Parts: sequence; C-alpha cells; structure tokens
Amino acid sequence: MSSVRTRFAPSPTGFLHVGGARAALFPWLLAKQNDGAFLLRIEDTDQAREVVGAVDTIKETLNWLGITWDEGPDIGGPYGPYVQSQRIDSYHKWAERLVKDGRAYADTRSPEELQHLRDDAKSKKQPFLARNYRPENPIPWQLGMPLRFLSDPKTYKWHDEIMGNLSAGADAVDDFILLKSDGQPTYNFAHIIDDYEMKITHVVRGLEYIASMPKYLNLYDALDIPWPKFVHMPHIMGADGKKKLSKREGAKSILDYKQQGYLPEAILNFLALLGWNPGTTEEIFTKDQLIKGFSLERVQRSGARFDEKRLSWMNGVYIRGLPIDELQKRAKEFWPTEASDYDEPYKKKVLSLVAERLKYLAELPELTMFFFKDLPLDYKLISTNKKLKDFSNSDLKAMLDTVLNSLTESDFSLKDLSDRLNSLLQTINQPPAILFSLIRIATTQAPSSPPLAESLEVIGKTRTLRRIRQQLDAL
Repeated sequence: MSSVRTRFAPSPTGFLHVGGARAALFPWLLAKQNDGAFLLRIEDTDQAREVVGAVDTIKETLNWLGITWDEGPDIGGPYGPYVQSQRIDSYHKWAERLVKDGRAYADTRSPEELQHLRDDAKSKKQPFLARNYRPENPIPWQLGMPLRFLSDPKTYKWHDEIMGNLSAGADAVDDFILLKSDGQPTYNFAHIIDDYEMKITHVVRGLEYIASMPKYLNLYDALDIPWPKFVHMPHIMGADGKKKLSKREGAKSILDYKQQGYLPEAILNFLALLGWNPGTTEEIFTKDQLIKGFSLERVQRSGARFDEKRLSWMNGVYIRGLPIDELQKRAKEFWPTEASDYDEPYKKKVLSLVAERLKYLAELPELTMFFFKDLPLDYKLISTNKKLKDFSNSDLKAMLDTVLNSLTESDFSLKDLSDRLNSLLQTINQPPAILFSLIRIATTQAPSSPPLAESLEVIGKTRTLRRIRQQLDAL
C-alpha cells in the first residue's frame, strides 16, 4: 500500500451536484499528484433508492469534467468488481467471519420493537445505544436475517489529514447493522471491506461521516484490517453560508451547468477552490496546475460557501481566454435558431464582439439576436433610458436624421464608421452617453450591445439604415 490509491464511491440515486463532484475531484487530485490510482466504485446496495440511468449520468458528468478513473465498473481493474451489488459474496464471507469470532449476532427484532426500545431510552433520559439492548438469547444467524455488529466500546484517537488529531469516548461506539434481511450490506460495513480489498490508501469523503468514525474504527479492529488514512472534507454551504448545499436545498446537477454553457475547466477550477486555499492571490488554474499545487494541508476545516456569481465570473474568464476558433466550436449548440441562416464567418464576427460580455454560452441568443433578425421596436428602451427620457420626440428625430444622413454616405468599413460617429458627436453636440445610446437603441432594439462601430459594421449598411428609418417612423 505504498502508492496512493483513492476512490470516488457514489450511490446511483440521482444526478451529481457540486458537492458530489468535489467529492470526486479532491481524491482524483491527490492520486494524480502522487502518480497513484483513482478508482470509481458504484455503491448500489440501497436498491430502493436507486434511480434508473443514474450510473450513466455520474460517468457522463465525471468524463465531461475530465475526472477520469484508472479502475472502475466499465474498464475493470485488478480488484473488481467495482459495483457493490456484484460483490455480495465477499460481504457474506466477511460477515461469517465476524459471526464465527463472536463479533456479530442475528437481530430479528421488528422496527416497532426497536422503536419501543428507543422510547424506553428516551424516557430514562439516556441516549439510545443498541449495545445496551442486545437480545438476551439471540438465535444463530443465517442468510436472510439482519446481522448486527457486536461492538467493543473503547476510547479512540485517530488522525484526520484535514481535521487533525481527533478522539471519541466509548459512548460513541455502538452496535450497528452489517447485513440487512435481504442480504445486502449497509454502507457502514461494505465500504470498509471494499476499501481494504481494493487497497485504498486514503479514504476521502464528506465531513458528515466523521461522527461515525469510532464505529468504523471498532469494525476495522474486529476485522483485523489496518486503518487507511482518513480525509474528511469540509461541507459546501449554500449561498447564505447557513445550510449545507444539497439537492434538497436546490443544488443543481453539474450537467445543468453544461447545458447552460459553462466550461468544464472553469467548473473544475471553481470546485477545487471550494475549501482549498492555494496560498496565493491567484484564482485561475489549469488542470495541470491544480494537480501540481493541490495539498491536503491547505484544505480549510470550515465550510466553503457556494457562490454561483463567482462561478459565472470565473467561467467568463475562461471564455475570454479561449482562441476564437475554439470558442466557436464550444458555442456551436448555443446560437439562436435564427443564426442557422448565416454562415460561420459571420457568426465568428458576432462571437468575437460579444465574447467579452459572455458569462456562459447560453447567453448567446439574448446577446446576439439583433445580429440575426430585426427586433420589434421597444418604446420603453428610450423612455426608461436615464440619458434620453427627457428629450422630446422632435429632438430625438433631429439627432437620428443627422445620423441617417451621415451613415448613408458611409462605406461601413470600421474606420469610416468610427470616424463618422466621432464626427457626429461634434456636429450634434451631444456626448457619447446620449448620442451613442440613441443610435444603439435604434439599430439593435436591445438594452446593451458590444462597441457601436464594430456592431454596425457587422449588422451591415442595409439593415442599419432600415432600422434607423423604422425608429424615426416610430418617433
């Protein structure tokens, strides 16, 4: 176990959200940094909660993010199978060993009986510990019966690679179910067997599991299995910093971000900084830089707040960093339907104009529609504009008439348009905030646009003059 071996072991109960993706990223970074192996294991023993297609969704998400696995259910490996439902014989073998050693017993009490015992403990103002209510005359266990671990309560001290040195008293150790009546193992049992048989060196998972560590350690000892290194990551909190981010609290699927036009490298960068402090003021890292720079020592112990605005900002940085040809490939599925009538060189010009303003690619239709079709006149754009609302219609018409006359003589090259717009500022004697806002509204019918001269060049002379005339008629 000298080389680093880590794993991501999701349950196929739905999509992968931000918390799940980071739970895969940190052990992946740790393995890659140490030239180790990263495993994908599917924990599907809770079949009542399994969602059809969830395994494929998990794989698609990880592949899109670039979190690839060295061993797993689809590619195999020396310690497979990598799906828990295919490993039942192994769990039964270890269970029989515990029974033989006197460290597990059949517990056939009904849920109602167990609830009665919980109520009894509550009435005595005591915590419910299953070990205090062991059956007096347990029957011999056989498959088809629930099997409960017979704990050996003791004080434990252990080291967590993030949380530091931890300890717990004997009261934290209790009996717990190993196998359910249908023969399926519980997580508390199966993950310990799997990690040992797959030679996992670092168990990386969420902070919610740390409360169960004394029970896990007791089972490790009973099985005579050496402890791996434990790495419990801090929670990802919601935007308000008060609640843990979860599907129940509205966390979106990572694939939803894909459909919105977020870039996988931006998502990966963002996830890495949820709890990890690189120790510099830098925030943008390539995948190779993340692998090289990541360290458990700089993972914070407190919760990391999820800020979607920061993610959008970071995604915008990545969009602007792409060569225009690469950005055009990524944007292929995000254009408005009206863009299908235009060739790729034209769309490339449009994309180069709006790239600076894109936070995610799904914004393309809103930001570019006026390049592909004449939008209906929106009278509110002028009446609600702080710079234009106090002008009379006749004043606005006078300005636009002058603009129309000048642009009619233009060859619509970028240089000529720039020169004419600057000249119009002198002729009409209005600042850019007023004149250019009026021209922009008249020619785009949009609340904002890329630089005016560049936009007019792409829109073209015929459409520009037609739109100005329509605005004049409306005034």
